[in-house]
Amino acid sequence: MKEDFLPINGTDHIELYVGNAKQSALFYQHCMGFELIAYAGPETGVRDRASYVLQQNKIRLVLTTSLQKDSEIARHVQKHGDGVKVLALWVDDARKSFYETTSRGAEAAHEPQVSKDEFGEVVMSSIKTYGDTIHTFVERKNYKGPFLPGYKPRKTNAKIESIGLKYVDHCVGNVELGKMNEWVGFYEKVMGFNLLVTFDDKDISTEYSALMSKVVSNGNGYIKFPINEPAEGKKKSQIEEYLDFYHGPGVQHIAIATDDIIHTVGELRRRGMEFLYVPDNYYEDILDRVGKIDEDLKELKKLNILIDRDEEGYLLQIFTKPVQDRPTLFFEIIERNGAKSFGKGNFKALFESIEREQALRGNL
Repeated sequence: MKEDFLPINGTDHIELYVGNAKQSALFYQHCMGFELIAYAGPETGVRDRASYVLQQNKIRLVLTTSLQKDSEIARHVQKHGDGVKVLALWVDDARKSFYETTSRGAEAAHEPQVSKDEFGEVVMSSIKTYGDTIHTFVERKNYKGPFLPGYKPRKTNAKIESIGLKYVDHCVGNVELGKMNEWVGFYEKVMGFNLLVTFDDKDISTEYSALMSKVVSNGNGYIKFPINEPAEGKKKSQIEEYLDFYHGPGVQHIAIATDDIIHTVGELRRRGMEFLYVPDNYYEDILDRVGKIDEDLKELKKLNILIDRDEEGYLLQIFTKPVQDRPTLFFEIIERNGAKSFGKGNFKALFESIEREQALRGNL
């Protein structure tokens, strides 16, 4: 077995650049059950930005907004709208991670830097990936603070209840036509990832549009990145719509795991989250396709949760509508009951659902 030159312990955090971090933080707290744990901004000595750190179990989201009209953050938001800037990876050695990847061809975004406060020190370094997205390597073994140096603990007065979101299952990137294999090659060569699975336009297509997708994963399987590109179709695919509105490649969706999808999705719906709709006839012969499941099919149908099975078991999944006005970033909620796959059997129903939304927006 080849040596894993880039050992990763998991996702450290995901940072989004947004137009209004204070209000976005309220959305993620009240709709998705994240707890505010830390803050950086003018009150903590940071003059150019405000950042809110939200946590639920192993998931950390950072929402950052610019306080200046012409900063990198402001330009990112102007170009892309609210979107993911940083997919941060938790490592034991951020310097080694940086040198291993840059020596294999990664473009540096930030050289290794040590930051300190009364809780200890953190080493961070970053490399560029597709579009304006970066991977930051975070080494925090000598740190005991709430998040990172420069952030102060912060709580909200509101009563926030977790909805059972556990960890980041996978993060999906959309890239331009013809670029998918290039980025898969980047993850294989530069980061030592393995190609896990390939979907072509026969797997993921409808009468009107199609996409191609390949999934790469790191050595221990904690990090999985599907990479999508558009495929030829009669009409504009969801990937092209994303690229048009995001103005380039970027993170399309974040899949978050739960142990009880019926509870999680019931709470999300109650709190106002909108989901893609799959027609009732999807459920008519679903058990013939996926076999026995432990959940009550009536409950799954009521909540519009999709089901799929692979050789290892089954999974339950559902996709939100975009969580900002541009049809770009959305979330997937997934419960795995043994299944290691990504819901291939649901692709057609999902695509048709997305196309209905595209048609409403006039973008099909």
